[in-house]
Amino acid sequence: MTGGRYYRKELDEEDDDSRPKGLFAQLLEDEDGGPDETPTTSSAPASKASPARSKTVRFAAQDEEGEGRKRPREAAREVDARVSEATEPPRRGAKSLLIKTVQARRNQKPETPAERQWREEQEILRNIEKQRMELKSAKELANDIHYARTDAVDYNWTPPKWWEKAMSDRDELESTRKRLHIIAEGTDVVPPCETFRKMKLPGWLTEHLESRGIVRPTPIQMQGIPVAFSGRDMIGVAFTGSGKTLAFTIPSLFTALVEDYRLPVGPSEGPVALIICPSRELARQTYQVLNGFVEAFHACQDPNKRCETGGDRERELCQSIRLQTMLCIGGVDIREQADALRAHGVHIIVATPGRLKDHLSKRRLTLDACRYICLDEADRMIDMGFEEDVREILSYFKSQRQTLLFSATMPEKIRSFANKSLVDPVIVNVGRAGAANLDVIQEVEYVKSDGKMVHILQCLQKTAPPVMVFCENKGDVDAVHEYLLLKGVDACAVHGGLDQEVREKSIDSFKNETKDVLVATDVASKGLDFANIQHVINYDMPGEIENYVHRIGRTGRCGKTGVATTFVNHQDCSESSLLDLKHLLKEAKQRIPPILNALDDPQEMEEELALISGIRGCAYCGGLGHRVTDCPKLINQDKEISRRAAGPGGRDAGFGSEY
Repeated sequence: MTGGRYYRKELDEEDDDSRPKGLFAQLLEDEDGGPDETPTTSSAPASKASPARSKTVRFAAQDEEGEGRKRPREAAREVDARVSEATEPPRRGAKSLLIKTVQARRNQKPETPAERQWREEQEILRNIEKQRMELKSAKELANDIHYARTDAVDYNWTPPKWWEKAMSDRDELESTRKRLHIIAEGTDVVPPCETFRKMKLPGWLTEHLESRGIVRPTPIQMQGIPVAFSGRDMIGVAFTGSGKTLAFTIPSLFTALVEDYRLPVGPSEGPVALIICPSRELARQTYQVLNGFVEAFHACQDPNKRCETGGDRERELCQSIRLQTMLCIGGVDIREQADALRAHGVHIIVATPGRLKDHLSKRRLTLDACRYICLDEADRMIDMGFEEDVREILSYFKSQRQTLLFSATMPEKIRSFANKSLVDPVIVNVGRAGAANLDVIQEVEYVKSDGKMVHILQCLQKTAPPVMVFCENKGDVDAVHEYLLLKGVDACAVHGGLDQEVREKSIDSFKNETKDVLVATDVASKGLDFANIQHVINYDMPGEIENYVHRIGRTGRCGKTGVATTFVNHQDCSESSLLDLKHLLKEAKQRIPPILNALDDPQEMEEELALISGIRGCAYCGGLGHRVTDCPKLINQDKEISRRAAGPGGRDAGFGSEY
């Protein structure tokens, strides 16, 4: 042939028995344990093999012999080898990726409904987690500042000698906590102190506590106060009426004393400790408790009065310190607060976020020297809608601080967020977060909407006064208040639409027992301590179960027994809230009424879900009657976000403005 000679190389054909099987044949062999016995037609001769089995490569040779002939042949072999490797199916004994995938799916256990539910919940929680930044200031987030576990506050407090032995005997320590119904999570958690004397509190303070009838600390105080004194960040969760207020006011007092002893606070300076509350009434109550400690401290400085358990040394150490506290809430003349700051400075501030933000933005006070911050009712503080207000306040801090969060309800999701935001925190839990007080007898009654007003009078006959009546909205508060007055009942009212002076007068008259009944919205349900409340009436079932827990927590405090009556019907109450109530009653071993027993309960897989996830009920709000996929609180928040995004308006006065 002119123009050069062409060379042809064909792939070697294997025998039929050794030829690799196709995918279908190999799958049949894997299924049956041997090759497929189906007879097949004879294959074509090797020279007529299919293109996949026979490859032809042509090279133009310029010389019959020598290097010019050898190089094209070598190149042809290399190309054929690569083509064969790419197109040839896997040889016998080797499994393709597709075969492995088929076998893996065949061996995989089918997903149960509970596992599928938990996978969906995890996805929802991950999406929520992405939307939440850590509870830090904008500067700390922008600069990616992470604090190590150091003592932001040095209380100059020497632990008792028995601590070292207690810390070494872990079994005995856990036995003590179990006996006291305390759950403590974290690294190197200090032991609980079962008496105030073991906490090494000064004499003037223990005398003041005894004068108020407080002789023995409650479980949250036994563990919470030593943890705070050790300088650690803390999340404290305990049922209402368990004494959480003392667990954070006493450490704030000692923070102020230690910092002033090192560097006295002068005019226009301070604070060194900050306590933030979600409502004016709760802030005012906390301020009164704190002021009682301050007055006892100043009385100890009086040379004419000697502390029975203290002495001259305590008086000498405290002689030069004059503690200043301030209540920073709305509804009070802001000029008086500003004048007090300029005149002598302040050591401890108890505030609501709205007024505190106003003072900070106008530079009437600074947080440059603040070393201690406590968020009371912390679940509300860091919940969606309130988080930015707290973050704005934190932006005024200049250095690391000790952070304490306290609440009666702390859902798992919010607790996880707070745990991530604090520095190596200790979590102190007394009872399940969000559980109802077992000292409260809970009664649920079916009452139609138009019969509630009349039924209140019948319920008031159950117990002696004082009695609290809770309503969902301000209009119902005014209507119930007016109705009770017309029926001759000594009643007063509190809600966010009333002037601060009227609200304070109503609360004072109810505390002083000049009024028998207090009608209020949820503004009075969180943290307020009224002595000897006999009965709580829920005119409306709240939309969120945690608000129900806060409401009934106004009675049955400090070990006393109380009664809570709740009006329910299918028109005013959502099925989700009724299911939450049913499971809460079941947990507290209370009688479940027929209206709740008749509900179609979808929680059949709850036990399996609890085993898989380690969480009972909703991981977001803590309700026991639903999971996070059906959380009414999450649904309402999504609607609120959509409403704000759709048009102007929204919450413009800051958290706590209504309160």
